[in-house]
Amino acid sequence: MKTTFASNFLASTKKQFSYYRLLGDRTFAQVSDDDLFWQSPSENNSIAIIVNHIHGNMMSRWTNFLTTDGEKDFRNRDQEFENLIKTRTDLTAKWEEGWNTLFTALDSVTENNFDQLVYIRNQGHTITEAINRQLAHYAYHVGQIVLIGQMRRGKDWQSLSIPKGDSKKYNQQKFSQEKKRGHFTDEFLDKKDNV
Repeated sequence: MKTTFASNFLASTKKQFSYYRLLGDRTFAQVSDDDLFWQSPSENNSIAIIVNHIHGNMMSRWTNFLTTDGEKDFRNRDQEFENLIKTRTDLTAKWEEGWNTLFTALDSVTENNFDQLVYIRNQGHTITEAINRQLAHYAYHVGQIVLIGQMRRGKDWQSLSIPKGDSKKYNQQKFSQEKKRGHFTDEFLDKKDNV
C-alpha cells in the first residue's frame, strides 16, 4: 500500500504525542505527591495546575475535532489555572482522559477528511496546522512539568533522555549500527513498560 503525506504525518505525530505523554508519565513516577502540588514562591503553576490546563485544552480541542470549534462552550480556561486537582488519582485521571480524547480524535482523521478545515476560535486551520499547534503547546507544558520534577528531585532525578555526560557513549552506540528507517521516539516508546 502506498503511503501518503497524510498517513506519514499522522503516524509521526501520534508517536510524537505519545513521547510527550511518556515524559509526563515518567516525571509523575519520580515525584512525590507533595511535589505534584508544589508551587515556587513566585506562585508559578504546579504540576497539578499544568495538568489541569492541559486536560481542559485537550477536552476542548479534541472533542468532536472535525465537526465543532476547538474552543468549546463548556471550557472555562481561567479555572484551569486554579488548584482544582487535589490528589494524584485525580491528576492521573485527568491526564489519561485528555490523552485518550486526543488519540481518539487523531484516529478519526483519514485520507478522506485530511484536507478539511477545522476551527479554533473561529479561525480555520488545516488538519496539519491544528495538530502542529497542539503538539507544540503540549510540548511546552510537558517541558514545564519535567523542569519542576527535576527541581524537586535534585540529584535524585533520573534523566528522561541521554544522561548528562553520556552523549559520546550514546552516539558511539548509535553509529555502530546499520542505517535504518525509524522514528526517534521508537526506542523510548518501546521501553515504556519497562520503567
